[in-house]
Amino acid sequence: MSKKKGGKRLTKKQVVEMLQTFFQEHPNETYSFKQIFRALKLETHPAKMLAIDTMDEMAWDDYLSKASDNSYRLNLKTQVQEGTFIRKANGKNSFQPDDGGKPIFVSERNSMFALNGDRVKVILSHKMDQAVGKLQVEKDFAFLITEGNIFVHDILIPKKKLKGGKTGDKAVVKITQWPSKDSKNIVGEVIDVLGKEGDNNVEMHAILAQYGLPYKYPKAVEDAADKIEPGITPQEIARREDFRDVFTCTIDPKDAKDFDDALSLRPAGKGLWEVGVHIADVSHYVKEGSIIDKEAVKRATSVYLVDRTIPMLPERLCNFICSLRPDEEKLCYSVVFVLDEEANIKSGRIVHTVIKSNRRYAYEEVQEILERGTRNEEGGEKEYSENLKTLDRLAKKLRERRFKGGAVKFDREELHFDIDKDGKPIRAYFKKSNDATQLIEEFMLLANKFVAESVGMVKKQRSKVNSQKAKTFVYRIHDQPDPTKLETLREFVVKFGYKLKTAGTKGAISKSLNSLMDGCQGKKEQKLIETVALRAMMKAKYSTHNIGHYGLAFDYYTHFTSPIRRYPDTMVHRLLTKYQDGARSANQEKYEELCEHCSDMETVAQQAERDSIKYKMVEFMADKVGETYDAHISGIQSYGIYCEIDENHCEGMVPMRDLDDDYYDFDEKNYCLVGRRHHHKYQLGDSIRIKVARANIEKRQLDFALAED
Repeated sequence: MSKKKGGKRLTKKQVVEMLQTFFQEHPNETYSFKQIFRALKLETHPAKMLAIDTMDEMAWDDYLSKASDNSYRLNLKTQVQEGTFIRKANGKNSFQPDDGGKPIFVSERNSMFALNGDRVKVILSHKMDQAVGKLQVEKDFAFLITEGNIFVHDILIPKKKLKGGKTGDKAVVKITQWPSKDSKNIVGEVIDVLGKEGDNNVEMHAILAQYGLPYKYPKAVEDAADKIEPGITPQEIARREDFRDVFTCTIDPKDAKDFDDALSLRPAGKGLWEVGVHIADVSHYVKEGSIIDKEAVKRATSVYLVDRTIPMLPERLCNFICSLRPDEEKLCYSVVFVLDEEANIKSGRIVHTVIKSNRRYAYEEVQEILERGTRNEEGGEKEYSENLKTLDRLAKKLRERRFKGGAVKFDREELHFDIDKDGKPIRAYFKKSNDATQLIEEFMLLANKFVAESVGMVKKQRSKVNSQKAKTFVYRIHDQPDPTKLETLREFVVKFGYKLKTAGTKGAISKSLNSLMDGCQGKKEQKLIETVALRAMMKAKYSTHNIGHYGLAFDYYTHFTSPIRRYPDTMVHRLLTKYQDGARSANQEKYEELCEHCSDMETVAQQAERDSIKYKMVEFMADKVGETYDAHISGIQSYGIYCEIDENHCEGMVPMRDLDDDYYDFDEKNYCLVGRRHHHKYQLGDSIRIKVARANIEKRQLDFALAED
């Protein structure tokens, strides 16, 4: 054990003080775990693990900044900064730091009457203004125990601010006072009591609250949705292209309720097909600046937890009025293509339409039709199945051409659960992409690309007087891979006998990546190589500044096809409508702010979704402690080995402390642990036999131990 004076093991409080002192003394440096361990003389495994956990918590509390998976630095942005105050008429004032960093929003109430251009100092507020945890109520006071003790100090709660909460209740607490020189405590007040720990609804709400995501809908917004008139007037139909008599269908997951896209098909001449991509016309019902719109902006996206959807729009809109349900007349914004048999676009148009879906399909039904033909050939079903086969044939042509054009092949499997009526998981499995899902994917990609090109591509005129400038628009952008990580990938795959280009054109690099993905298909190292390759990829985001989409190999791309669940799509619909009506270019600054917000909220929603999967994974394995399984190593860190069970794909960790046959060093570059004495190696992708050791539902943590062969 690591010892201090008197031979006692280091406490968490001591480690916090040591880390605070160390980073304050070296404010501009980034340190790896090894450097920190050496500087603080942390020699034992428990002491190192405590330091890693503490640094993670200090980063969550904004004291430290995570530079990589294995390094930290002092988060200087939590300190006082100097810069210029920028006042705006709309109240959206900002502070521009002298270091050239990103402008920071300053609300009017915090502007201290500063004028535009004033030199100012600011103290940045903490990122977290609320916390989720368990209440502990004592005689004279109460406090909140947060998951993993994410704060360095306790959150004290005055008893009159408990809102009826009792010991053991999970609660959401708003922080009203941060530590100062006079008091080291964080003070808060309960804003919502979620209920008893372990209850499924309570746990799902806790995950959402932890990320500041809403878990209930404001009544005023739902009331506004209830007042929306769902009927379609003859005048509205007259303004639109009428597709009510054209074969149209939706294809979605079997449990979907919000159908925001449909496909139509009809012959358009010899060897030609008219394909309509019809998207729910949300912006017809949700007006910009309305109470419903403001709530949608705040949410920016629907959140998909394992057992529920937290919708961006009120249920009456997303599941009823806007949803493209079968045999109901619906308003759409559509991209209509005329394609030849090779899926070449002969013409295309973006129009407001009215449709009437003939059929609602689940992916499984469509896959069965495409593989074996329909079992029900009565009535219109035979005709419908032939239409689906035609759409599939065209989609395959589009897909083939997309990959030839340099799109990157990443077909990642997704973990899903079947759950019972109480939300308890009863089966875990991977969902794989198939012809049915790819059929929808290709036509959605085609529509998104066409819409982006319709605004972004402008004709270059010889005369400067007549030259056009692209109007402000919302793009979905994806940058080229990180060159350093790409080189790491190249060095890594060489060990398996693969080659990878890291220099040359975008197309050459992406084709080389695809060749790598094809080459490792079905091999032992497939998942390992896919994991490392994904780490080299940048994250896609929204922006008004178009740089293209590297992964799709599109120069212009946007999100147009899911306005029920994504706010950027609603923005795209509104901009298109404005520009079709002859409006001038929209305010770029306004839309760039919205893009940044939507990108941020997408990331937060993904984190919450991952946490719900982790929770269900641990819950699913809770009654299997002691059982043994075949698994493979899915991740390696300096503190342990992540293993994925082959049978059900649940992932847990064998902590480093349980590898007691040797002292293991972490080889970060080669994704492996190597024993110092016996040189035994644990490599990403290796087969391994594990035993389920612990399933801590509260911490969403699954621990494995190595099992005897």
